[in-house]
Amino acid sequence: MSDASSSASPHQGGQVLTAGAPLGQARAAMILIHGRGASAMDILSLAGEFDGPDVVFLAPQAAGHTWYPNRFLAPLESNEPYLSSALEVVDDLLGHLHGAGIGPERAILLGFSQGACLALEYAARYPQRYGGVVGLSGALIGPPDTPRTPTGSLDATPVFIGCSDIDPHVPLPYVEAAASHLRALGGQVDARVYPGMGHEVNADEIAAVQAMMSALTGQRG
Repeated sequence: MSDASSSASPHQGGQVLTAGAPLGQARAAMILIHGRGASAMDILSLAGEFDGPDVVFLAPQAAGHTWYPNRFLAPLESNEPYLSSALEVVDDLLGHLHGAGIGPERAILLGFSQGACLALEYAARYPQRYGGVVGLSGALIGPPDTPRTPTGSLDATPVFIGCSDIDPHVPLPYVEAAASHLRALGGQVDARVYPGMGHEVNADEIAAVQAMMSALTGQRG
């Protein structure tokens, strides 16, 4: 595997923080993906909002605190090789979990802002049954004319997408387009729009993710 300084794979070999249950004892997992300018420690703090005693939380760190340099609406090639490297980080973590006995159907992908875009984009590119997919203030990556022929199936994966109607970074039409595409891929999509909210995470979103996690682990929410 390339180290984080590689220009072809800038995010490989980066730090991954963990919390929650020990990997060898966990029944499920959540991969938390931070936003632009933030850190793995920032997003990992969100794990404290969830009651998941049997869940291991993993938070990878982006090189330079940014998964890709330009806006999510920029031409895909303008965000390379960072975008492909970031998607590979998610893939590597899912493979690591699978090796520990936690398959993708027991893993939730959760991201905020740029991390939300990455989580949703990974699920769209590599559809299969996940434990859940959560995009908090994010959408799919690429300009509006990006070809997105539905291929494969999310196989009824629970998908939660939450965003403000006035988010300055993520225009609502792109959030709605992401929800539509993931439905076309067979996801059970719950998309919620919060009037007047800032670029943030609210209590209703936390409750929705908690319910997703509780359903996955068999815990009472």
